[in-house]
Amino acid sequence: MARGRLLRELARELVPSDLLRFVPKGFETIGDIAILNLPRELDEYKFEIARALLRRLSPHIRLVVRRASPARDPERVHEYEVLAGSGGLETLHKESGCIFKVDISRAFFSSRLQYERARIAGLVRPGEVVVNMFAGVGPFSIVIAKRVPDVKIYSIDVNPEAYKLMVENVKLNRVEDKVVPLLGDAAEVVDLYNLKGVADRVLMPSPEHAINYLAKAVESLKARGFIHYYDVARRVKDLRGYVLERVSPILDGAGTRWRVEGVREIRSVAPSKSYVCADLYVERKVMD
Repeated sequence: MARGRLLRELARELVPSDLLRFVPKGFETIGDIAILNLPRELDEYKFEIARALLRRLSPHIRLVVRRASPARDPERVHEYEVLAGSGGLETLHKESGCIFKVDISRAFFSSRLQYERARIAGLVRPGEVVVNMFAGVGPFSIVIAKRVPDVKIYSIDVNPEAYKLMVENVKLNRVEDKVVPLLGDAAEVVDLYNLKGVADRVLMPSPEHAINYLAKAVESLKARGFIHYYDVARRVKDLRGYVLERVSPILDGAGTRWRVEGVREIRSVAPSKSYVCADLYVERKVMD
C-alpha cells in the first residue's frame, strides 16, 4: 500500500472526518525511523497516529518521529519530537547498494533524494573528477563512487557532525580510494585545497544555498564541465525560465558560455514551492 493511502487509512479510525484533510499525503523513512510532518491541527491525535503506524510497520520501523522545526543553518538540521517507539535518532539506511550511517538530529539526510542520487551517478563518466560542495553524510558522493570506475570525488560539508558521519560512511562502503571528505565552507575549501580548475562536474545539492556558491562552482570547473545546480523554485509553469532568471547574472558575469541541459522538479516542499535541479553545461575562461 502506498504511504499516503496507509496514513489516511490509519487516520480514518483516529481522526474526526473534518480534520482528515490535514493528514499528510505520505511520510519519509530513513533506515528504521519513520518521519511524519503533522500539522498543528492534528496535535491532539499525533501520538495515536504514530502508534498505529508503528504497529503496522513493525518490525521494519522501530521509531516514529515528527519533524518539529525547519532546518537550522548552516548545518541544515531539523529538530524532532519522538511520538512512538524506542531507541535513538541514529540509524543505518540502505540505498543503491550502499549503506549510510545517519543521525537525523546531527546531520541532514533525505531518503526522498534516492532517485536523484542514482540519476546523477548515471551521468558521471569513468575517470571524472567531481566536486560535491554540500555532501552531508556522503550519499551523492558514495553512490557515484560505488557505481563509476576511476572517479575522484572531493566531498565537502561545513557541518562537523555530518563530516564525521561521512568519514565513517566512506569507510563503511570501502570507497576511501575515490572519495576525499573535506570539512569546511565549500567556498573556503575550494581555495584552501586548491580545487580551482579540477572538476569535470560540480554538485550543489543544497537548494537553499547553492545560488550563493555558483560563482565558486564555476571556478572549480576545468575549461568545460557540468554543474548540477539545485534551487527552491516557486510553483511556476516555466521552471526553465525561473532557473535562467536566477543563474544568468552569475554565469554571464563570470564570462562563461553555458547552456541548460535540463531542468527537473525533484519534489514539493510546500504548497507553493518545489526543489528543482538544473543540469548546466559550462565553458569557462581559463587564465593563461
